[in-house]
Amino acid sequence: MPFALICNDKPDHLETRKANRDAHLSYVAETGLVTFAGPFLDDAGAMNGSFILLDVADRTAAENWAAKDPYAMAGLFASVEIRPFKQVI
Repeated sequence: MPFALICNDKPDHLETRKANRDAHLSYVAETGLVTFAGPFLDDAGAMNGSFILLDVADRTAAENWAAKDPYAMAGLFASVEIRPFKQVI
């Protein structure tokens, strides 16, 4: 079942994001559960959050995936919203 993760970075944490980006991308590749993903950008074009679409069995699996994301483990996010998602187009 698809779940969307809407993650907002803590203010002034761009360096935390950059320092953990390789580990995050490796985690995405290794788990094989991400259908679509990318960073949100501020008005200046700097990364300041993430949108991740997971294909997992249930909300618990989405929560577990999110908790083990290197970005989350590094304390990057101010908030993470996990919502069921239905693709129409």
